[in-house]
Amino acid sequence: MSMLDIKTGQNHIAKIESHSFVDGEGVRCSVYVSGCPFQCKKCYNEKAQIFKYGETFSEDILQEILENCAPSYISGISILGGEPFCNLNISLKIARAFRERFGYSKTIWIWTGFLFEYLKHQTDERRELLELTDILVDGLFMYQLYKPNLPYKGSLNQRVIDVQDSLRSHGIIEYV
Repeated sequence: MSMLDIKTGQNHIAKIESHSFVDGEGVRCSVYVSGCPFQCKKCYNEKAQIFKYGETFSEDILQEILENCAPSYISGISILGGEPFCNLNISLKIARAFRERFGYSKTIWIWTGFLFEYLKHQTDERRELLELTDILVDGLFMYQLYKPNLPYKGSLNQRVIDVQDSLRSHGIIEYV
């Protein structure tokens, strides 16, 4: 099995931060899914690379996440990991429920090791999650390209992409 075949993970959440100031613009609720097949060297969240790290995702946790997003000062949700596109049983469920409750009044940011170009050509749940996303930070973290204080990313190869504009234009529209 290749990492491209991993789509549902082991149904674990590494961490929920109800008030994050660093995972995207504004005050956000950040959800860290557990499990990442990329295993980037010197990843800032190595514990979340383990697929069974943390607690089992449940309907109660989903409701907690949505309640954390409800206050008017919360700009949106950030889904990180681990690898959100290898944990679609959690990431997609959260994104769908978030859109159902908040529409497009709040934003969804996702960090992934996959490239936008790969995700946009998928015809399954990965494409659906991409289509629900406002901002995508794509690309593997590469320690040799690490630079401190980059906005929303850890290494120079990563991109901060406006997903909706990029899908409409059939090109890459970088957000930052």
